[in-house]
Amino acid sequence: MESLKPSAEVRLAVSHCFQTLSKSTDSKDIPAALQKLNSYLDEGPESPTTSVHRAEFRRTHFTRSLQFLVNNIQADWFHKLTATQRTELWDSLFLRGPPEQALLVLMEGIGQLSLSSGLDHLVNITEKFLQSGRLTDLLWSYCLETAPSDSPQLRETLLGRIVALPDLTANRLHPNNKPLFLPQQYYPLLAAEMLTALDRTCQALKDGTDCSLTFMAQTLGKVCIQGHSTVVLAVLVPHLSMCTCSDMVWQRICWKLLENVPQRWMDSVLTGLVEAVRGPDALGRIIGNLVLTNKKAQFVITHKLLLLQYKYETQTLRVVLGYLAADRDRRPLLIQVLRSLSQAWANPSAVKHTPVEQQLYVSKALLLSVALLKDSELLELRSELLQCLLGGMQSHLDSSVLRIRRMGMVVGECLSSRMDISGTKLKFEYDQDEETQELLSLITHTTGEDTEPDLNTSDDELTPYDMSGDQEISQASPPRYIRDCLETLISSEDPVRVELSLKAAEGLVRRNVFATKEISVQLTKVLLHMEDKYSIKSFVALRQSTMVAIVVTDCIPVTQYLTTEFYSLNYSLRQRLDILEVLALAAQELSKPTSNKSRPPITAVADLTPYPGDNPVHWRQIVEKRIQSKTKRLSKGATQTPAVASPNRYAPVAGHFFFPLLSNYDKPQVTFDLLGSDHLVLGRLIHTLGLFMHLAVNAPIAAQMGRALLDFVWAVRYHVDQTVRRGVLFAVCAVFISMPSQNLLVDLSDQLFETRSWLADVAEEDPDADCRSLAVQSLVLLDKSLKKQLQDPQAPSLESGS
Repeated sequence: MESLKPSAEVRLAVSHCFQTLSKSTDSKDIPAALQKLNSYLDEGPESPTTSVHRAEFRRTHFTRSLQFLVNNIQADWFHKLTATQRTELWDSLFLRGPPEQALLVLMEGIGQLSLSSGLDHLVNITEKFLQSGRLTDLLWSYCLETAPSDSPQLRETLLGRIVALPDLTANRLHPNNKPLFLPQQYYPLLAAEMLTALDRTCQALKDGTDCSLTFMAQTLGKVCIQGHSTVVLAVLVPHLSMCTCSDMVWQRICWKLLENVPQRWMDSVLTGLVEAVRGPDALGRIIGNLVLTNKKAQFVITHKLLLLQYKYETQTLRVVLGYLAADRDRRPLLIQVLRSLSQAWANPSAVKHTPVEQQLYVSKALLLSVALLKDSELLELRSELLQCLLGGMQSHLDSSVLRIRRMGMVVGECLSSRMDISGTKLKFEYDQDEETQELLSLITHTTGEDTEPDLNTSDDELTPYDMSGDQEISQASPPRYIRDCLETLISSEDPVRVELSLKAAEGLVRRNVFATKEISVQLTKVLLHMEDKYSIKSFVALRQSTMVAIVVTDCIPVTQYLTTEFYSLNYSLRQRLDILEVLALAAQELSKPTSNKSRPPITAVADLTPYPGDNPVHWRQIVEKRIQSKTKRLSKGATQTPAVASPNRYAPVAGHFFFPLLSNYDKPQVTFDLLGSDHLVLGRLIHTLGLFMHLAVNAPIAAQMGRALLDFVWAVRYHVDQTVRRGVLFAVCAVFISMPSQNLLVDLSDQLFETRSWLADVAEEDPDADCRSLAVQSLVLLDKSLKKQLQDPQAPSLESGS
């Protein structure tokens, strides 16, 4: 019974204090009762209570005492306390006792109290709690395991209150929340308190005191899983990286901290940590060989960060792969990762069905992995890498997407250079941009290849000769007649005459309409088959602009010739693409209003004319303009000068551009198979037809073109190639823009429901971001058109401005 005496004494004393606070009317009794409760928190030899009594009070009665105070915060006796008494006797109970109990009671009180002065007082105490380092005390008590033994449920509740404090206070106090409770201030404070507790842990271990990092690891894991890893680790990682440089005790602390993170939160912690560290060495010091002892960590480091996700920067890949390569025990995982990356890069299905961004990410990881290999490891893996090189190159070069083909060329060059097969190296011709330069740097920078010396430094002091007044001497003069131009292009072997004729051709075509019509088809044929034998500057652009001028000048015969030749034998894929580009540019020019001034010749343009469907941003602008044009607005008068009316030269001939290209598409020729392997041409064809459809808006033939185009693209709407799918969606968008609303309901009523369902699936599930974007825009256009027609079924098909 003696062992129960201290507990009974404390229980009776606390109960007496509660009765005094509840019933006493003497103003002197209230401070005395509060002083009695505070005495159980006094430490040191001068304390009026024994250590046994203090321990019993903390264990059994502290939470109950705080809850009593919160429940009586509106009582008369509380309001009779002076400011000094409140601070020294009332507030101090929350700021001196076990911090975990105090925090739970404070958060419970804030959640339960209504808006009042009492709530304000609890909020102020909570702010003091955070500012006075009580979070450090809380974490440190769990590191020393001096906190009372709690249940898993209670610990989970405490973790929730610590991590979600900004959310809890925001929900209760908005819009009068404290700045300290906001995420941008609270989480850096929490991280700093964690560092202080870890500092104490380090010193304790050096002094021979055992510590536990379980609760600290749980706190870190829960903070990261709730989305605050960036802010917290931005404070933690620099300090941990610095401390682990020369202190093995700190390394032990970091390793143990990561080992104790619960498995369900390990993913978020490691992901945030990899992004926060500055290099692979720092990551190795902080997590050690965790990747070898923890299966979840191994999955995240070797698989998820490299193969499943692709949102991270190149620096993250350097950190992950450099970490695997930095230690002898971890290098087998680098080999394992390299095998997985090479298989993913060479997988034909992945090349077709994964986003370009993910393929670029895998390419970067592959090159970095190969660069980190030792010569002995490279020799063992040579056969596997060669298989990857051959298969992956074929898959990438077969793609219709330029970025993917270029990616395959660069990676192929780098792999062959690293493997040094028979002393030969692959070399491709491609335009270099930031993307290709970065890929090349991944293999050259890491392997430390020597850079070429600057051979121009000895010429810096030479004075350049002034050649500004020099003129090129030419014996030939440009042709003055279109027939002379044609004869030169057919028969001349003089590079200068051929170049002058090619440069003069477009201007002559536009100035001499009648002469051009006599030889239009013949000149088009010559230009279509012409090759750049003399390396003429801007050859492709000059040839293309001249053909466009011929189509515009003598539209129907030349269009019939080009559309017929598109499906003829003995044409290369490049020539068929040339035909589509010329027709597209000519249709765009014909659809624009004419002016009285003569049109200047088309100057040199890009080697490959971009189609509107290739640029979703451009297409979104077209869609927005179309939606705006369908929206009626009230106006007090004209806000701008009306445009001068001019005939649309494209509308009467739209059918000549459109319908011949829809014939023979399903008949494979000897070297041309639209529905087979020639994905690039099929995608360009659909883009071109969609453009013809878009330019035919308000034309009488638009409804017939729309029905035919939807029938054509419906069969290839699930094509494996993303370029073809983009073309299909572009064409569908064009149909919804250009067909009158009533025609959509009358002519396509049987297909609209199925079309809308398909578009919704594409918008959610297609792996290509541009396809998803175009599908969303098509849905918007379709819904606008249907809504307009259902609200105003008698609306005329040709809309006028309002």
